[in-house]
Amino acid sequence: MEDEVGLREPLLSDEDEGRDAEQEKLPLFGKRHLLAIMAFLGFVNVYALRVNLSVAMVAMVKLNTTGESNTSAAAECPNPDATNNTNATIHDGEFDWNSNEQGLILGSFFYGYILTQIPGGWLSERYGGKKLFGFGVLCTSALTLLTPVAARWSVPVLVAVRIIEGIGEGVTFPAMHAIWAKWAPRLERSKLCVFSYAGSQFGTVVSLPISGLLCKYGFAGGWPSVFYVFGALGCLWFVAWMLIVCDTPAQHPNITKAERNHIEENLHDDKIKEDIKHHPTPWLEIFKSIRVWAIIVAHFCNNWGFYTLLTCLPTYMKDVLKFDISENGFLSAIPYLVMWILINVGGQIADYLRAHILSTTSVRKIFNTLGLVIPAALLVIMGYIGCDRTLAVIVLTLAVGIQGFTMSGYNVNHLDIAPDNAGTLMGITNSAATIPGFLGPQVVGLLTATAKNRIQWQKVFYISAAIYTFGAIFYIIFGSGVEQPWAKKGYKMVKKVDETNQIQQEDGKAGYERLPSISETPEQRYQHSSD
Repeated sequence: MEDEVGLREPLLSDEDEGRDAEQEKLPLFGKRHLLAIMAFLGFVNVYALRVNLSVAMVAMVKLNTTGESNTSAAAECPNPDATNNTNATIHDGEFDWNSNEQGLILGSFFYGYILTQIPGGWLSERYGGKKLFGFGVLCTSALTLLTPVAARWSVPVLVAVRIIEGIGEGVTFPAMHAIWAKWAPRLERSKLCVFSYAGSQFGTVVSLPISGLLCKYGFAGGWPSVFYVFGALGCLWFVAWMLIVCDTPAQHPNITKAERNHIEENLHDDKIKEDIKHHPTPWLEIFKSIRVWAIIVAHFCNNWGFYTLLTCLPTYMKDVLKFDISENGFLSAIPYLVMWILINVGGQIADYLRAHILSTTSVRKIFNTLGLVIPAALLVIMGYIGCDRTLAVIVLTLAVGIQGFTMSGYNVNHLDIAPDNAGTLMGITNSAATIPGFLGPQVVGLLTATAKNRIQWQKVFYISAAIYTFGAIFYIIFGSGVEQPWAKKGYKMVKKVDETNQIQQEDGKAGYERLPSISETPEQRYQHSSD
């Protein structure tokens, strides 16, 4: 019967094999941990390839291209470096790109990035995320190697290259979610997932200072070496990824029985075996689910603040505080180093709380609230700091770093509510969360177009803080850590069932009854009916 529905032979086919697996010790460092390290390095490459252009562009563009002056910036704060301007770094770039062209080039990545989120998740669930993730990074790496040629060709060619790079990177997060849906045991989701995704922040930490150094001291004229180095590293990572990683534990040739059994028996909340290999994606139920919308809203609101902090606060510090944070790559990387640390610390604490103290729903809401509300308060404070540059850097660092707690909130929640559809869900929520990449900087530009003073920047901070707060409140009300009935295989909806056959959910909205598996024995069916 199992052959007819396309299932492989069960892992433990008889009692003796089951006893052997129980006696075998779970390895301290298993294949799932190796997967986490490879994924971490993958996301290091993903973000290094994404942000290196923003650093290199400083050296690529001629200093007097735009002809813009700072006369619109309010002289509210003294410039402590005014007497040292003759010692400032002067570069003679190759390109006469004005502000609009620079913004188009930097933003073009997101036009491609938003296109492949949902397709990437759906394809990963159907055909495996290993190749999609790997080739997504390879695509971006190869095109990064061609960036100097594209830049010297023309702006439209460079924009096209950046769009295609975004298309390649767009599949990475959904594909990784689909992989973890097969590899992350239920009570290890937070620490495994957030460790791998923390590579994004670590990639930012690494790429900012290294890109600055390469622009100044690198080969091939300086700034081109940025793209050659990071592009080559991405290609090398791809080779290692394809050799080491497998889509599922069952496909891994060297995994121990104990680890494979540990993973496969702890993927779902209810441990019910699937009867069909590939199930139709419940699109209607996904978009009707308030639990999914809670993640969408939280993801959108988090990214609004994130992109504001990433792209606009350095401008505030330059125009208002007279401090150009981009001149020091190491200083600009500190907030993301703090975020990387808090992401990993938060993941460990979250899984401990889930295993011993609190429900998954409570943990997700607590960490999501911390990661949104505290940065919201810090953004409000940022508007009242005045001319204290040291305090501004501290507040900026905390505002960026504490956002790392959201990784143990909404960002892992897809795996809780629908593990088999986690890739698709990540594609949906990350598509919505890409929109702030376009809108956030435009709002800042509109508010500060005529006056770059603290009053106008306070409006920017208030808007971001309000969006942060709304995302936190919405998630508190509607978020959940319970696997949703529409995501469970082998269930049917019933209007009302006897209490003994009802599956209780954390939110008290049970109403789904388990259908017996076509491959179960009568004894197994009796056991399930008694649970």
